[in-house]
Amino acid sequence: MHRFVVLFLIVFAASMATAADRPEGRAFATRSVVYARHGMVAAAQPLAVQIGLDVLKAGGSAVDAAIATNAALGFLEPVSCGLGGDLFAMVWDPKTAKLYGLNASGRAPAALTIDKVPAADDGTIPVYSVYSWTVPGCADGWFELHEKFGKLPMKDILGPVAGMAREGAPVPQVIAGAWARGAERFADSPGFAEIFMPGGKVPAEGEIFANPALAHTLERLAAGGREAFYEGEIAEQIVAYSNEVGGFFTMADFANHTSEWVEPISTTYRGLSVWELPPNPQGLAALEMLNILEGFDLAAMGRSSTDFWHVMVEAKKLAYEDRARYYADMQFSEVPVEALLDKGYAAQRAKLIDMQHAADSYPAGNPALDHGDTTILVAADSDGMLVSLIQSNYTGFGSGFVVPTVGIGIQDRGALFSLDPEHPNALEPGKRPFHTIIPAFMGWNGVPDTAFGLMGGDMQPQGHVQIVVNLVDFGMNLQEAGDAPRFHHTGSSEPTGTVMTSGGELHLESGLPVEVYRDLDKRGHTIVEVNPAIYGGYQIIQRDPKTGVLAGASESRKDGMAAGY
Repeated sequence: MHRFVVLFLIVFAASMATAADRPEGRAFATRSVVYARHGMVAAAQPLAVQIGLDVLKAGGSAVDAAIATNAALGFLEPVSCGLGGDLFAMVWDPKTAKLYGLNASGRAPAALTIDKVPAADDGTIPVYSVYSWTVPGCADGWFELHEKFGKLPMKDILGPVAGMAREGAPVPQVIAGAWARGAERFADSPGFAEIFMPGGKVPAEGEIFANPALAHTLERLAAGGREAFYEGEIAEQIVAYSNEVGGFFTMADFANHTSEWVEPISTTYRGLSVWELPPNPQGLAALEMLNILEGFDLAAMGRSSTDFWHVMVEAKKLAYEDRARYYADMQFSEVPVEALLDKGYAAQRAKLIDMQHAADSYPAGNPALDHGDTTILVAADSDGMLVSLIQSNYTGFGSGFVVPTVGIGIQDRGALFSLDPEHPNALEPGKRPFHTIIPAFMGWNGVPDTAFGLMGGDMQPQGHVQIVVNLVDFGMNLQEAGDAPRFHHTGSSEPTGTVMTSGGELHLESGLPVEVYRDLDKRGHTIVEVNPAIYGGYQIIQRDPKTGVLAGASESRKDGMAAGY
Protein backbone atom coordinates (compact mmCIF):
# COMPACT_ATOMS: atom_id res chain seq x y z
CA MET A 1 0.00 0.00 0.00
CA HIS A 2 1.33 3.44 -0.89
CA ARG A 3 2.75 5.35 2.06
CA PHE A 4 0.36 8.31 1.73
CA VAL A 5 -2.68 6.06 1.36
CA VAL A 6 -1.67 4.42 4.63
CA LEU A 7 -1.24 7.82 6.23
CA PHE A 8 -4.71 8.90 5.05
CA LEU A 9 -6.27 5.79 6.60
CA ILE A 10 -4.49 6.42 9.91
CA VAL A 11 -5.59 10.05 9.98
CA PHE A 12 -9.15 9.02 9.10
CA ALA A 13 -9.17 6.50 11.96
CA ALA A 14 -7.88 9.17 14.33
CA SER A 15 -10.63 11.56 13.27
CA MET A 16 -13.26 8.92 14.05
CA ALA A 17 -12.00 8.31 17.60
CA THR A 18 -14.63 8.83 20.27
CA ALA A 19 -14.80 8.49 24.03
CA ALA A 20 -17.58 8.33 26.56
CA ASP A 21 -18.47 11.64 28.19
CA ARG A 22 -17.15 11.90 31.76
CA PRO A 23 -18.25 14.56 34.25
CA GLU A 24 -14.76 14.79 35.81
CA GLY A 25 -11.19 14.49 34.62
CA ARG A 26 -9.88 14.23 31.08
CA ALA A 27 -12.27 13.16 28.37
CA PHE A 28 -10.12 10.28 27.11
CA ALA A 29 -10.01 8.49 30.50
CA THR A 30 -12.01 5.26 30.51
CA ARG A 31 -12.74 5.18 34.25
CA SER A 32 -11.74 6.63 37.60
CA VAL A 33 -8.73 5.82 39.70
CA VAL A 34 -9.53 3.07 42.25
CA TYR A 35 -8.94 3.86 45.94
CA ALA A 36 -8.74 1.57 48.97
CA ARG A 37 -7.21 1.46 52.44
CA HIS A 38 -6.17 -2.10 53.25
CA GLY A 39 -5.00 -3.88 50.12
CA MET A 40 -5.10 -3.77 46.34
CA VAL A 41 -4.32 -5.83 43.25
CA ALA A 42 -4.24 -4.72 39.61
CA ALA A 43 -3.90 -7.27 36.81
CA ALA A 44 -5.05 -8.15 33.31
CA GLN A 45 -7.93 -10.48 34.27
CA PRO A 46 -10.63 -9.69 36.87
CA LEU A 47 -10.87 -13.25 38.23
CA ALA A 48 -7.12 -13.25 38.87
CA VAL A 49 -7.46 -9.94 40.73
CA GLN A 50 -10.16 -11.50 42.94
CA ILE A 51 -7.89 -14.46 43.70
CA GLY A 52 -5.19 -12.04 44.84
CA LEU A 53 -7.61 -10.03 46.99
CA ASP A 54 -8.83 -13.22 48.67
CA VAL A 55 -5.24 -14.01 49.64
CA LEU A 56 -4.80 -10.52 51.10
CA LYS A 57 -8.03 -10.81 53.09
CA ALA A 58 -6.86 -14.18 54.45
CA GLY A 59 -3.81 -12.48 55.95
CA GLY A 60 -1.39 -12.96 53.09
CA SER A 61 1.33 -10.48 52.18
CA ALA A 62 1.44 -8.51 48.95
CA VAL A 63 3.94 -11.10 47.70
CA ASP A 64 1.53 -13.94 48.53
CA ALA A 65 -1.17 -12.08 46.60
CA ALA A 66 1.17 -11.49 43.67
CA ILE A 67 2.08 -15.18 43.47
CA ALA A 68 -1.58 -16.22 43.59
CA THR A 69 -2.53 -13.63 40.98
CA ASN A 70 0.30 -14.74 38.71
CA ALA A 71 -0.65 -18.40 39.10
CA ALA A 72 -4.24 -17.52 38.23
CA LEU A 73 -3.13 -15.56 35.17
CA GLY A 74 -1.10 -18.55 34.00
CA PHE A 75 -4.42 -20.41 33.77
CA LEU A 76 -6.72 -17.54 32.77
CA GLU A 77 -4.34 -15.71 30.41
CA PRO A 78 -2.14 -18.45 28.87
CA VAL A 79 -1.76 -16.29 25.77
CA SER A 80 0.68 -14.18 27.78
CA CYS A 81 2.16 -16.04 30.71
CA GLY A 82 2.48 -19.30 32.58
CA LEU A 83 4.75 -21.72 34.41
CA GLY A 84 6.65 -22.36 31.18
CA GLY A 85 7.99 -18.79 31.19
CA ASP A 86 10.19 -16.44 33.20
CA LEU A 87 9.56 -13.91 35.96
CA PHE A 88 11.00 -10.67 37.30
CA ALA A 89 9.83 -8.81 40.38
CA MET A 90 10.51 -5.79 42.53
CA VAL A 91 9.36 -5.63 46.16
CA TRP A 92 9.25 -2.64 48.49
CA ASP A 93 9.60 -4.02 52.02
CA PRO A 94 8.54 -1.44 54.63
CA LYS A 95 10.20 -3.40 57.45
CA THR A 96 13.67 -2.98 56.01
CA ALA A 97 12.82 0.18 54.01
CA LYS A 98 14.49 -1.48 51.03
CA LEU A 99 13.56 -2.11 47.40
CA TYR A 100 14.45 -5.67 46.35
CA GLY A 101 14.86 -6.99 42.81
CA LEU A 102 14.48 -10.59 41.67
CA ASN A 103 15.73 -11.96 38.35
CA ALA A 104 13.98 -15.31 37.85
CA SER A 105 14.90 -15.81 34.21
CA GLY A 106 16.02 -19.15 32.84
CA ARG A 107 19.18 -20.20 31.06
CA ALA A 108 19.99 -21.89 27.78
CA PRO A 109 20.33 -25.69 27.88
CA ALA A 110 23.88 -26.90 28.45
CA ALA A 111 23.75 -28.95 25.24
CA LEU A 112 22.73 -26.04 22.98
CA THR A 113 25.53 -24.20 21.19
CA ILE A 114 25.51 -21.71 18.32
CA ASP A 115 26.73 -24.24 15.78
CA LYS A 116 23.60 -26.38 16.36
CA VAL A 117 21.12 -23.60 15.50
CA PRO A 118 19.81 -23.28 11.92
CA ALA A 119 19.47 -19.50 11.61
CA ALA A 120 16.31 -17.86 10.34
CA ASP A 121 16.43 -15.77 7.16
CA ASP A 122 17.38 -12.65 9.13
CA GLY A 123 20.23 -14.42 10.91
CA THR A 124 18.42 -14.86 14.23
CA ILE A 125 17.30 -17.92 16.21
CA PRO A 126 13.98 -19.31 14.88
CA VAL A 127 11.34 -18.09 17.31
CA TYR A 128 8.85 -20.98 17.24
CA SER A 129 11.38 -23.77 17.59
CA VAL A 130 13.11 -25.94 20.17
CA TYR A 131 16.21 -23.79 19.64
CA SER A 132 14.45 -20.91 21.39
CA TRP A 133 13.78 -22.79 24.63
CA THR A 134 15.31 -21.73 27.93
CA VAL A 135 14.64 -23.28 31.35
CA PRO A 136 11.39 -21.82 32.78
CA GLY A 137 12.18 -19.60 35.77
CA CYS A 138 8.67 -18.75 36.98
CA ALA A 139 8.23 -21.47 39.62
CA ASP A 140 11.60 -20.81 41.22
CA GLY A 141 10.74 -17.11 41.27
CA TRP A 142 7.55 -17.81 43.21
CA PHE A 143 9.38 -19.80 45.86
CA GLU A 144 12.24 -17.30 46.17
CA LEU A 145 9.74 -14.50 46.72
CA HIS A 146 7.70 -16.59 49.14
CA GLU A 147 10.68 -17.64 51.23
CA LYS A 148 11.68 -14.01 51.79
CA PHE A 149 8.29 -12.26 52.01
CA GLY A 150 5.51 -14.86 52.24
CA LYS A 151 3.10 -15.31 55.14
CA LEU A 152 0.61 -17.99 54.07
CA PRO A 153 1.60 -21.56 53.16
CA MET A 154 1.86 -22.20 49.43
CA LYS A 155 -1.08 -24.61 49.55
CA ASP A 156 -3.30 -21.69 50.56
CA ILE A 157 -1.85 -19.54 47.77
CA LEU A 158 -1.91 -22.06 44.91
CA GLY A 159 -4.82 -24.24 46.08
CA PRO A 160 -7.63 -21.91 44.99
CA VAL A 161 -6.00 -21.47 41.58
CA ALA A 162 -5.73 -25.23 41.14
CA GLY A 163 -9.42 -25.56 42.00
CA MET A 164 -10.35 -22.92 39.45
CA ALA A 165 -8.18 -24.53 36.76
CA ARG A 166 -9.87 -27.88 37.34
CA GLU A 167 -13.40 -26.42 37.42
CA GLY A 168 -12.86 -23.99 34.54
CA ALA A 169 -13.55 -20.28 34.01
CA PRO A 170 -15.04 -18.13 31.22
CA VAL A 171 -12.66 -16.49 28.75
CA PRO A 172 -12.96 -12.67 28.40
CA GLN A 173 -12.90 -10.66 25.16
CA VAL A 174 -9.30 -9.54 24.68
CA ILE A 175 -7.81 -12.84 25.80
CA ALA A 176 -10.23 -14.74 23.54
CA GLY A 177 -9.05 -12.71 20.55
CA ALA A 178 -5.38 -13.33 21.30
CA TRP A 179 -6.13 -17.04 21.87
CA ALA A 180 -7.71 -17.34 18.41
CA ARG A 181 -4.73 -15.62 16.78
CA GLY A 182 -2.30 -17.91 18.59
CA ALA A 183 -4.20 -21.03 17.56
CA GLU A 184 -3.88 -20.05 13.91
CA ARG A 185 -0.13 -20.46 14.29
CA PHE A 186 0.13 -23.31 16.78
CA ALA A 187 -2.83 -25.65 16.16
CA ASP A 188 -0.48 -28.35 14.82
CA SER A 189 2.32 -27.77 17.33
CA PRO A 190 2.93 -30.82 19.58
CA GLY A 191 0.56 -30.77 22.55
CA PHE A 192 -1.00 -27.37 21.82
CA ALA A 193 -4.47 -28.50 20.75
CA GLU A 194 -4.66 -31.07 23.53
CA ILE A 195 -4.48 -28.34 26.18
CA PHE A 196 -5.53 -25.08 24.52
CA MET A 197 -8.08 -26.27 21.94
CA PRO A 198 -10.46 -28.47 23.94
CA GLY A 199 -12.83 -30.32 21.64
CA GLY A 200 -10.69 -29.25 18.70
CA LYS A 201 -11.51 -25.54 18.89
CA VAL A 202 -10.42 -22.37 20.61
CA PRO A 203 -12.64 -21.24 23.51
CA ALA A 204 -14.71 -18.27 22.37
CA GLU A 205 -15.48 -15.19 24.44
CA GLY A 206 -17.60 -16.24 27.42
CA GLU A 207 -16.95 -19.97 27.01
CA ILE A 208 -15.54 -21.98 29.89
CA PHE A 209 -11.97 -23.28 29.67
CA ALA A 210 -10.46 -25.77 32.11
CA ASN A 211 -6.92 -27.12 32.42
CA PRO A 212 -6.91 -30.17 34.73
CA ALA A 213 -3.28 -30.95 33.92
CA LEU A 214 -2.23 -27.50 35.14
CA ALA A 215 -4.38 -27.96 38.25
CA HIS A 216 -2.46 -31.14 39.06
CA THR A 217 0.85 -29.36 38.43
CA LEU A 218 -0.06 -26.56 40.84
CA GLU A 219 -1.06 -29.09 43.50
CA ARG A 220 2.27 -30.88 43.09
CA LEU A 221 4.05 -27.54 43.46
CA ALA A 222 2.12 -26.64 46.60
CA ALA A 223 2.95 -29.99 48.17
CA GLY A 224 6.50 -30.49 46.95
CA GLY A 225 7.92 -26.98 46.64
CA ARG A 226 10.33 -25.82 43.93
CA GLU A 227 12.00 -29.24 43.90
CA ALA A 228 8.80 -30.72 42.44
CA PHE A 229 9.33 -28.55 39.37
CA TYR A 230 13.11 -28.63 39.01
CA GLU A 231 14.12 -32.04 40.35
CA GLY A 232 10.99 -34.17 40.52
CA GLU A 233 8.18 -35.48 38.35
CA ILE A 234 7.39 -32.17 36.61
CA ALA A 235 10.97 -31.75 35.37
CA GLU A 236 11.02 -35.41 34.29
CA GLN A 237 7.88 -34.90 32.21
CA ILE A 238 9.20 -31.72 30.56
CA VAL A 239 12.54 -33.38 29.74
CA ALA A 240 10.77 -36.45 28.35
CA TYR A 241 8.66 -34.20 26.14
CA SER A 242 11.81 -32.35 25.04
CA ASN A 243 13.38 -35.64 24.01
CA GLU A 244 10.27 -36.55 22.02
CA VAL A 245 10.24 -33.33 19.97
CA GLY A 246 13.99 -32.85 19.48
CA GLY A 247 14.69 -30.36 22.24
CA PHE A 248 17.87 -29.96 24.29
CA PHE A 249 16.64 -30.00 27.92
CA THR A 250 18.21 -32.36 30.46
CA MET A 251 17.42 -32.97 34.11
CA ALA A 252 20.69 -31.22 34.97
CA ASP A 253 19.48 -28.02 33.25
CA PHE A 254 16.53 -27.92 35.64
CA ALA A 255 18.43 -28.99 38.74
CA ASN A 256 21.05 -26.30 38.15
CA HIS A 257 18.54 -23.46 37.74
CA THR A 258 18.63 -20.62 40.28
CA SER A 259 17.10 -17.16 40.53
CA GLU A 260 19.17 -14.13 41.44
CA TRP A 261 18.43 -11.29 43.85
CA VAL A 262 19.72 -8.07 42.27
CA GLU A 263 20.01 -4.41 43.21
CA PRO A 264 17.58 -2.23 41.23
CA ILE A 265 19.06 0.60 39.18
CA SER A 266 17.56 4.08 39.02
CA THR A 267 17.59 7.60 37.67
CA THR A 268 15.64 10.76 38.41
CA TYR A 269 13.33 12.55 36.00
CA ARG A 270 12.60 16.13 37.04
CA GLY A 271 12.90 15.02 40.66
CA LEU A 272 10.91 11.77 40.36
CA SER A 273 12.96 8.64 41.07
CA VAL A 274 12.36 5.69 38.73
CA TRP A 275 13.69 2.19 39.43
CA GLU A 276 14.25 -0.69 37.01
CA LEU A 277 16.20 -3.97 37.11
CA PRO A 278 19.70 -4.24 35.61
CA PRO A 279 20.38 -6.32 32.49
CA ASN A 280 19.73 -8.98 31.19
CA PRO A 281 16.24 -7.28 31.13
CA GLN A 282 15.82 -4.01 29.21
CA GLY A 283 14.73 -1.63 32.00
CA LEU A 284 17.93 0.37 31.58
CA ALA A 285 16.55 1.59 28.23
CA ALA A 286 13.65 3.32 29.98
CA LEU A 287 16.07 5.12 32.29
CA GLU A 288 18.27 6.13 29.36
CA MET A 289 15.23 7.53 27.53
CA LEU A 290 14.19 9.56 30.57
CA ASN A 291 17.69 11.01 30.93
CA ILE A 292 17.67 12.07 27.27
CA LEU A 293 14.17 13.57 27.48
CA GLU A 294 14.96 15.53 30.63
CA GLY A 295 16.86 18.00 28.42
CA PHE A 296 13.67 18.92 26.49
CA ASP A 297 10.76 21.03 27.75
CA LEU A 298 8.03 18.52 26.93
CA ALA A 299 5.36 20.35 28.90
CA ALA A 300 5.95 23.50 26.84
CA MET A 301 5.80 21.47 23.63
CA GLY A 302 2.46 19.92 24.64
CA ARG A 303 1.16 16.46 23.75
CA SER A 304 -0.67 17.90 20.72
CA SER A 305 2.53 19.09 19.05
CA THR A 306 4.60 17.32 16.42
CA ASP A 307 7.77 18.28 18.30
CA PHE A 308 6.66 16.26 21.34
CA TRP A 309 6.04 13.02 19.47
CA HIS A 310 9.15 13.49 17.32
CA VAL A 311 11.51 13.89 20.24
CA MET A 312 9.92 10.99 22.14
CA VAL A 313 10.51 8.66 19.20
CA GLU A 314 14.06 9.86 18.55
CA ALA A 315 14.98 9.43 22.22
CA LYS A 316 13.69 5.87 21.99
CA LYS A 317 15.83 5.19 18.92
CA LEU A 318 18.94 6.47 20.69
CA ALA A 319 18.41 4.39 23.85
CA TYR A 320 17.63 1.27 21.84
CA GLU A 321 20.93 1.46 19.97
CA ASP A 322 22.71 1.08 23.32
CA ARG A 323 20.24 -1.66 24.21
CA ALA A 324 21.23 -3.54 21.05
CA ARG A 325 24.95 -3.04 21.62
CA TYR A 326 25.43 -3.63 25.34
CA TYR A 327 22.54 -5.39 27.15
CA ALA A 328 23.26 -9.02 28.07
CA ASP A 329 23.56 -11.45 30.98
CA MET A 330 25.88 -9.62 33.37
CA GLN A 331 27.21 -12.95 34.67
CA PHE A 332 28.76 -13.43 31.21
CA SER A 333 29.35 -9.89 29.93
CA GLU A 334 30.40 -6.58 31.42
CA VAL A 335 27.58 -4.09 30.86
CA PRO A 336 28.55 -0.42 31.52
CA VAL A 337 25.38 0.32 33.52
CA GLU A 338 26.73 3.25 35.52
CA ALA A 339 28.16 4.95 32.45
CA LEU A 340 24.96 4.44 30.43
CA LEU A 341 23.00 6.08 33.27
CA ASP A 342 25.23 9.13 33.44
CA LYS A 343 23.32 12.39 32.88
CA GLY A 344 26.22 13.91 30.96
CA TYR A 345 26.26 10.94 28.62
CA ALA A 346 22.52 11.41 28.03
CA ALA A 347 23.05 15.10 27.24
CA GLN A 348 25.63 14.19 24.61
CA ARG A 349 23.30 11.63 23.06
CA ALA A 350 20.45 14.17 23.00
CA LYS A 351 22.53 16.45 20.79
CA LEU A 352 22.21 13.88 18.00
CA ILE A 353 18.47 14.56 17.66
CA ASP A 354 17.54 16.69 14.65
CA MET A 355 14.18 18.26 15.47
CA GLN A 356 13.23 18.53 11.80
CA HIS A 357 14.28 15.11 10.52
CA ALA A 358 13.76 11.53 11.72
CA ALA A 359 17.02 9.62 11.80
CA ASP A 360 17.39 6.53 9.64
CA SER A 361 20.04 5.23 12.00
CA TYR A 362 22.02 6.19 15.08
CA PRO A 363 25.37 4.91 16.31
CA ALA A 364 25.50 3.15 19.63
CA GLY A 365 27.09 5.37 22.23
CA ASN A 366 30.51 4.97 23.77
CA PRO A 367 29.70 5.31 27.46
CA ALA A 368 33.15 4.18 28.50
CA LEU A 369 34.67 7.56 27.31
CA ASP A 370 8.39 -6.94 18.97
CA HIS A 371 6.43 -9.31 19.28
CA GLY A 372 6.20 -9.81 22.92
CA ASP A 373 3.26 -10.67 25.04
CA THR A 374 3.47 -10.55 28.79
CA THR A 375 1.46 -9.94 31.94
CA ILE A 376 2.23 -7.30 34.54
CA LEU A 377 0.56 -7.27 37.94
CA VAL A 378 0.95 -5.12 41.03
CA ALA A 379 -0.14 -5.75 44.61
CA ALA A 380 -0.15 -3.91 47.94
CA ASP A 381 -0.97 -5.01 51.49
CA SER A 382 -1.98 -3.29 54.71
CA ASP A 383 1.58 -3.39 56.08
CA GLY A 384 2.92 -1.15 53.33
CA MET A 385 4.50 -3.78 51.10
CA LEU A 386 4.28 -3.12 47.36
CA VAL A 387 5.06 -5.59 44.55
CA SER A 388 5.56 -5.18 40.82
CA LEU A 389 5.71 -8.62 39.18
CA ILE A 390 6.00 -9.32 35.47
CA GLN A 391 5.84 -12.77 33.89
CA SER A 392 5.88 -13.97 30.32
CA ASN A 393 6.10 -16.76 27.76
CA TYR A 394 7.69 -14.15 25.43
CA THR A 395 5.61 -14.36 22.20
CA GLY A 396 2.01 -15.09 23.15
CA PHE A 397 1.84 -18.83 23.81
CA GLY A 398 5.63 -18.89 23.70
CA SER A 399 7.23 -21.39 21.35
CA GLY A 400 3.88 -23.12 20.74
CA PHE A 401 5.23 -26.39 22.16
CA VAL A 402 2.99 -27.57 25.01
CA VAL A 403 3.67 -30.34 27.55
CA PRO A 404 0.25 -32.03 27.89
CA THR A 405 1.00 -33.89 31.11
CA VAL A 406 2.02 -30.64 32.82
CA GLY A 407 -0.52 -28.34 31.16
CA ILE A 408 1.95 -25.63 30.20
CA GLY A 409 3.61 -24.25 27.08
CA ILE A 410 7.36 -23.68 26.88
CA GLN A 411 8.66 -20.16 26.39
CA ASP A 412 10.73 -19.04 23.39
CA ARG A 413 12.82 -16.47 25.22
CA GLY A 414 16.04 -17.93 23.82
CA ALA A 415 15.13 -16.45 20.44
CA LEU A 416 16.51 -13.19 21.86
CA PHE A 417 20.07 -14.48 21.93
CA SER A 418 22.42 -13.36 19.16
CA LEU A 419 24.06 -15.93 16.88
CA ASP A 420 27.13 -13.69 16.53
CA PRO A 421 29.75 -15.26 18.82
CA GLU A 422 31.35 -11.85 19.37
CA HIS A 423 28.17 -10.15 20.60
CA PRO A 424 27.75 -9.73 24.39
CA ASN A 425 24.33 -11.39 24.04
CA ALA A 426 25.63 -14.40 22.07
CA LEU A 427 24.03 -17.77 22.78
CA GLU A 428 26.10 -19.82 25.24
CA PRO A 429 25.19 -22.89 27.31
CA GLY A 430 23.88 -21.91 30.73
CA LYS A 431 23.51 -18.23 29.78
CA ARG A 432 20.42 -16.04 30.21
CA PRO A 433 19.23 -14.22 27.07
CA PHE A 434 18.46 -10.53 26.73
CA HIS A 435 15.01 -10.06 28.24
CA THR A 436 12.17 -7.69 27.40
CA ILE A 437 10.03 -8.00 30.55
CA ILE A 438 10.59 -5.31 33.18
CA PRO A 439 8.82 -4.49 36.46
CA ALA A 440 9.25 -0.94 37.75
CA PHE A 441 8.82 1.42 40.69
CA MET A 442 8.80 5.18 41.06
CA GLY A 443 8.38 7.75 43.80
CA TRP A 444 9.11 11.29 44.95
CA ASN A 445 11.73 12.14 47.58
CA GLY A 446 13.59 8.92 46.81
CA VAL A 447 10.85 6.69 48.29
CA PRO A 448 9.53 3.84 46.07
CA ASP A 449 5.82 4.33 46.78
CA THR A 450 4.47 3.35 43.35
CA ALA A 451 4.64 -0.11 41.75
CA PHE A 452 3.89 -0.20 38.04
CA GLY A 453 4.65 -1.78 34.70
CA LEU A 454 3.55 -1.93 31.09
CA MET A 455 3.70 -5.22 29.20
CA GLY A 456 4.42 -5.85 25.55
CA GLY A 457 7.88 -6.80 24.22
CA ASP A 458 9.92 -3.83 23.04
CA MET A 459 6.96 -1.57 23.90
CA GLN A 460 7.86 -1.81 27.57
CA PRO A 461 10.64 0.78 28.06
CA GLN A 462 8.97 3.27 25.72
CA GLY A 463 5.69 2.57 27.52
CA HIS A 464 7.23 3.14 30.96
CA VAL A 465 8.59 6.45 29.74
CA GLN A 466 5.24 7.57 28.35
CA ILE A 467 3.57 6.85 31.69
CA VAL A 468 6.21 8.84 33.59
CA VAL A 469 6.01 11.77 31.15
CA ASN A 470 2.20 11.82 31.36
CA LEU A 471 2.36 11.93 35.16
CA VAL A 472 5.23 14.40 35.57
CA ASP A 473 5.03 16.73 32.58
CA PHE A 474 1.29 16.76 32.04
CA GLY A 475 -0.11 16.21 35.53
CA MET A 476 -2.34 13.27 34.63
CA ASN A 477 -3.76 10.96 37.26
CA LEU A 478 -2.88 7.26 37.33
CA GLN A 479 -5.72 6.15 35.03
CA GLU A 480 -5.35 9.04 32.60
CA ALA A 481 -1.62 8.38 32.29
CA GLY A 482 -2.43 4.88 31.05
CA ASP A 483 -5.42 5.75 28.85
CA ALA A 484 -3.73 8.59 26.96
CA PRO A 485 -2.82 7.75 23.32
CA ARG A 486 0.60 6.17 22.89
CA PHE A 487 3.23 5.64 20.26
CA HIS A 488 5.07 2.38 19.65
CA HIS A 489 8.21 2.55 17.54
CA THR A 490 9.47 -0.71 16.04
CA GLY A 491 12.45 -1.67 13.91
CA SER A 492 15.27 -0.46 16.12
CA SER A 493 18.53 -2.38 16.22
CA GLU A 494 18.17 -5.45 18.43
CA PRO A 495 20.41 -7.49 20.78
CA THR A 496 19.74 -10.40 18.39
CA GLY A 497 22.03 -8.69 15.85
CA THR A 498 19.55 -7.03 13.48
CA VAL A 499 20.36 -3.37 12.67
CA MET A 500 18.14 -0.34 12.00
CA THR A 501 19.08 1.35 8.72
CA SER A 502 15.86 3.04 7.56
CA GLY A 503 14.48 4.61 10.73
CA GLY A 504 12.07 1.85 11.70
CA GLU A 505 8.30 2.20 11.77
CA LEU A 506 6.09 4.42 13.92
CA HIS A 507 2.71 3.25 15.19
CA LEU A 508 0.42 5.93 16.65
CA GLU A 509 -2.84 5.37 18.47
CA SER A 510 -5.92 7.23 17.39
CA GLY A 511 -6.86 10.41 19.21
CA LEU A 512 -4.02 12.71 18.14
CA PRO A 513 -4.56 15.83 16.03
CA VAL A 514 -4.53 15.17 12.29
CA GLU A 515 -1.66 17.65 11.91
CA VAL A 516 0.62 15.49 14.06
CA TYR A 517 0.33 12.49 11.72
CA ARG A 518 0.88 14.69 8.69
CA ASP A 519 3.85 16.61 10.08
CA LEU A 520 5.59 13.52 11.45
CA ASP A 521 5.36 12.05 7.98
CA LYS A 522 6.96 15.20 6.57
CA ARG A 523 9.85 14.85 9.02
CA GLY A 524 10.59 11.40 7.67
CA HIS A 525 8.87 9.07 10.13
CA THR A 526 7.42 5.96 8.49
CA ILE A 527 3.92 5.83 9.94
CA VAL A 528 2.21 2.48 9.49
CA GLU A 529 -1.35 1.27 9.85
CA VAL A 530 -2.85 1.18 13.32
CA ASN A 531 -2.58 -2.19 15.08
CA PRO A 532 -4.49 -1.81 18.35
CA ALA A 533 -2.88 -4.89 19.92
CA ILE A 534 0.68 -3.53 20.16
CA TYR A 535 0.46 -0.69 22.68
CA GLY A 536 1.00 -2.72 25.82
CA GLY A 537 -0.91 -3.30 29.03
CA TYR A 538 -0.42 -1.11 32.09
CA GLN A 539 -1.06 -1.69 35.82
CA ILE A 540 -0.18 0.59 38.74
CA ILE A 541 -0.66 0.93 42.50
CA GLN A 542 0.49 3.96 44.49
CA ARG A 543 0.53 4.40 48.26
CA ASP A 544 0.00 7.88 49.67
CA PRO A 545 2.99 8.42 51.98
CA LYS A 546 0.93 10.57 54.38
CA THR A 547 -2.40 8.72 54.65
CA GLY A 548 -1.48 5.22 53.49
CA VAL A 549 -4.40 5.27 51.04
CA LEU A 550 -3.86 3.09 47.99
CA ALA A 551 -4.64 4.33 44.48
CA GLY A 552 -4.72 1.97 41.50
CA ALA A 553 -5.37 1.92 37.79
CA SER A 554 -5.62 -0.78 35.15
CA GLU A 555 -5.03 -0.95 31.43
CA SER A 556 -8.13 -0.12 29.36
CA ARG A 557 -6.60 -2.02 26.43
CA LYS A 558 -6.83 -5.32 28.36
CA ASP A 559 -9.57 -7.27 30.16
CA GLY A 560 -8.35 -6.48 33.66
CA MET A 561 -9.03 -4.16 36.54
CA ALA A 562 -7.67 -2.68 39.74
CA ALA A 563 -9.57 -3.52 42.92
CA GLY A 564 -9.03 -3.11 46.63
CA TYR A 565 -10.71 -3.38 50.00
